[in-house]
Amino acid sequence: MKNLLVTGYRAHELSIYDQKHKGIAYIQKAIAGKLIPLVEEGLEWVLTPGQYGVDLWACEVVIALKAQYPHLKLSIMTAFIHPEEKWNDSKKEYYGQILKGVDYYGAVSKQAYSGIWQFTARDELLFRKTDGILLFYDEDAGEGSPKYFKEKALRKQELDGYRYISISSEDVQSVADEESLNAYD
Repeated sequence: MKNLLVTGYRAHELSIYDQKHKGIAYIQKAIAGKLIPLVEEGLEWVLTPGQYGVDLWACEVVIALKAQYPHLKLSIMTAFIHPEEKWNDSKKEYYGQILKGVDYYGAVSKQAYSGIWQFTARDELLFRKTDGILLFYDEDAGEGSPKYFKEKALRKQELDGYRYISISSEDVQSVADEESLNAYD
C-alpha cells in the first residue's frame, strides 16, 4: 500500500472542544500504532480531509513520524477553500501550524462552502487516490460522520480489494490503560 486515507470523528463528536483534552494523546498513539507498520511496509502518502478532529490529530502524528521516516508524505485535501474560516482563533492557529508540515494541500472546490456536493467530490477523490483507509470509528459508541467513510470503504473493499483498517474506542482505551499501567511502574 502506497497511499492511505486517514480520517474519523470530528472533535465535537468525541466531546473534545480544545487541544488540551488528554484523550487526544491516546487517539494519536493508537493512530501511530497502526501507521508505523504500514510505513515500514512501504506506505508513502497519508491523505486526510483535514477536518478538526481525528484528521488533524493524524496529521500531527505523521508530521512527527517524518523525522524517523523522511520518505513519508502528508496531504490535506479539503472539500472547499478556507474550511477554517469560521473556526475560533485557537483552532485557526492550530490549523496553520499543521499546514506548515503538510507536503501537499489542495481544495477540491475552489470556492467557499456551497453544498454537500463538495464533500461528495472530495470523498470520491480521496478514495480514488488511496489504496486503503485507516478509520477511527466505533458503531457501538453511536453513529457519527465516519459512518459514511466506512460504508464507502467496505463497498470499495468488496469491489477492488481496498484495504480497511479500523481504530475503535477499545483500541484507544487499551492505549490509555497501558499508559496508566506504565505510570505505576
